[in-house]
Amino acid sequence: MHTRKHFSHSGGFAVLLFAFFFTLLPVTAQTNPEPAPQKTANMPVSTPSPNPLKTETGTEILCAGYIEHAPNYSGLEVVGGEQEQEKSNYGVGDLVFISGGSQQGVTVGQEFQVVRPRGQFTSKLTRKSGWLGVYTQEIGRLRVTVVKERVSVALITNECDLILLGDLLRSVPQRVLPPTDESGDLNRFADPSGKQAGRIVLARDAREMVSRNQIVYIDLGAEDNLKQGDQLTVYRPAGKGNITRFRDEEVTPTASYGFESEIFRGGKFSNKAQRVKNPNNTGVYGPMTTTPQVKRRRPPVPRKIVGEAVVLNVQARTATVVITRIAQEIHTGDYVEVK
Repeated sequence: MHTRKHFSHSGGFAVLLFAFFFTLLPVTAQTNPEPAPQKTANMPVSTPSPNPLKTETGTEILCAGYIEHAPNYSGLEVVGGEQEQEKSNYGVGDLVFISGGSQQGVTVGQEFQVVRPRGQFTSKLTRKSGWLGVYTQEIGRLRVTVVKERVSVALITNECDLILLGDLLRSVPQRVLPPTDESGDLNRFADPSGKQAGRIVLARDAREMVSRNQIVYIDLGAEDNLKQGDQLTVYRPAGKGNITRFRDEEVTPTASYGFESEIFRGGKFSNKAQRVKNPNNTGVYGPMTTTPQVKRRRPPVPRKIVGEAVVLNVQARTATVVITRIAQEIHTGDYVEVK
């Protein structure tokens, strides 16, 4: 009885095991897909842009803005929109109404730049007196699709910000990124060129710290013989550029009886203080030299070069500039010099 029972269990287990593998066979055959075709050397592959500056700054150039000394507008403005019952600002793909039609010479397919003057601009950062010009934001572009007698319908094709009623229209400028020389490392200790020098007086979108590919405005313009494509060195004097001003004076004494124990006599000298003024004739408690004293008597040290830039757009008293290379963050107030 015992033998038959053992045989019965073993036979049942074998049958179940055989059935299990038998059921797996068709499933395995169905779930084994054909091998995927291998990529060949002729198939296209994604490669990084050889000059990322030209692609990354496309929007920045389109939306750069400027500080114009004597604005001259055509009188055309955005006065409404197809969906104005639902919204008061418009973006890419929206249809807006502009205050000009066939009587004003507007034609189907004509393109306009949308701008928003923000008012006369002056700055304490410049040595130039009076207004530098009207700071004007470039908001976007649109194309006329329908022309009526005194009004036209236009499609928004590009936007830098939401377009609002009252924004003005100008002809589209032909603006491209001038060629830049980015070969080699940034020379962080280059000597001054002796050419025109000015300062960054404003940055796009009210930034106070900017980086590569971002837009700033400088107080050099046509009156300073600046030209589109001029390359600039961005720098600041050594030791300048702190957000918070600290007292630049040492407070640690050079020596004290409290620095050593009475038994082991480790020494009266401070491990943090600067040296005494006269190392030959002064005792340990004599006056020590200080950081301001060293800076006052040192010879001129190299300026701190923080980046490079190229001029995009030149106005009468100012220019619009794009940052092309950086050594660290760039501030409003930093100096620029034509290379």
